Amino acid sequence: MPFLVSRSRTTSPSLARSSTRRLGFAAAILLLSPLSASADAIDGDWCFATQNLHIQGPRIRTPSGLEMTGDYSRHGFQYTVPTNEPGAGTAISMQLFSEELMQLTRAGGAPEMWRRCKPVS
Repeated sequence: MPFLVSRSRTTSPSLARSSTRRLGFAAAILLLSPLSASADAIDGDWCFATQNLHIQGPRIRTPSGLEMTGDYSRHGFQYTVPTNEPGAGTAISMQLFSEELMQLTRAGGAPEMWRRCKPVS
């Protein structure tokens, strides 16, 4: 038995084309909208009270201004405070929480919520 398709009297071909165009337009907007390219990485400038630090890949500029390398992942960073800085030998761990928030934890200390110094657009 052949499969029969009936066209509804209320649906016109122009209405169907219009709906298809709207759906295509909505899909294009979703596909072309920016998806926070750099926002989902810990790289950038971070501020907490009067302190700031900068992360770029495995490189960091610590709050005291020292530039060094650490263990980098896209959403985290760890390093040990060098001997010539306050808190020498302390392990520092940072974890990205959102595009604007990062948690910094010093071994044995309370977590600190750092914010991007300039919001990511």
